[in-house]
Amino acid sequence: LMQLLRKLLFPISLIYALVIFVRNLLYDIGVFNSKSFSVKTICIGNLSVGGTGKTPMTELLLRSLSPRYKIAVLSRGYRRKSSGYILATETTKVADIGDEPFQLFSKFPEITVAVDADRKNGIKQLQNEIKPNLILLDDAFQHRKVNPDYSILLTTYDELYIDDWYLPTGNLRDVKYVAERADCIVVTKCPESLGKDEQEAVKTKIDPKEHQTILFAYLSYGNKVIGIKSSLSLSDFVDKEVSLVTGIANPKPLVSYLKTKGISFEHLAYKDHHFFSKSELEILKCKKCILTTEKDYVRLKDDLDNLFYLPVAHSFLGDGKTTLEQELEALMNR
Repeated sequence: LMQLLRKLLFPISLIYALVIFVRNLLYDIGVFNSKSFSVKTICIGNLSVGGTGKTPMTELLLRSLSPRYKIAVLSRGYRRKSSGYILATETTKVADIGDEPFQLFSKFPEITVAVDADRKNGIKQLQNEIKPNLILLDDAFQHRKVNPDYSILLTTYDELYIDDWYLPTGNLRDVKYVAERADCIVVTKCPESLGKDEQEAVKTKIDPKEHQTILFAYLSYGNKVIGIKSSLSLSDFVDKEVSLVTGIANPKPLVSYLKTKGISFEHLAYKDHHFFSKSELEILKCKKCILTTEKDYVRLKDDLDNLFYLPVAHSFLGDGKTTLEQELEALMNR
């Protein structure tokens, strides 16, 4: 039914595509201005709605760069219950800044995390208050008001932006040609066994510009499942009565992974960034064992004690990690 509805909305997708094309054109020809800043900025984004792995990519950059640089992360704070510029502190709640920024703040306490829908204002505030060497702009590829020093564009192997169509018929929220602005395109959620020939076929399809690097990454799940009071091995869940709770854009890779590990579960799927109601929490409290994503864990951990999450990270195929690190070093030394 949903697929049929999306096809029926095709005329609206044409209007949407025209609107975003004109908006980008006005930036490209200088009618609207993009501002550059003295502080180094890296944009992490995608052209589609959700599910490409932006937060694990931000974490990967933080692990790589934070020992040597003073870094701040600036996000819009999607679906937060606040507005304006907010700098995360020890008293900050998930609802104040949104689940993904809160996850980053909890995991990397040495990093500054801030949210502001107006990225220009957010960068100015961080420059005045924190004076970082580098600001990571989370989910900012569409935010043309800022001209970043380096852009990483994520696209999933199963749903390459080049094969997609515009909202609401497809999942694209931006025109395809703007991918040219990316310095690095990372094809995420690849099969771990993806060979050189298949990688070349994807590269040919994307047809990168001379200045662009294309890298391939797969999701690497942790072998420990982390709970509020304890950590368990994933194998401990094989004989448990498990409820998988997800509020993410694309839970399919996690569902497939758990099945390969022989874990049986009921799957309670909610929309991306879902904030759970009291009645939903009461239902979840009755479940024997809840397995969830790290993003959902930060929203649920204060209300549930039968909760565990499975960590996930990007791992690069070939020498992708080295290539990206070299490019980031060159950026920081410019």
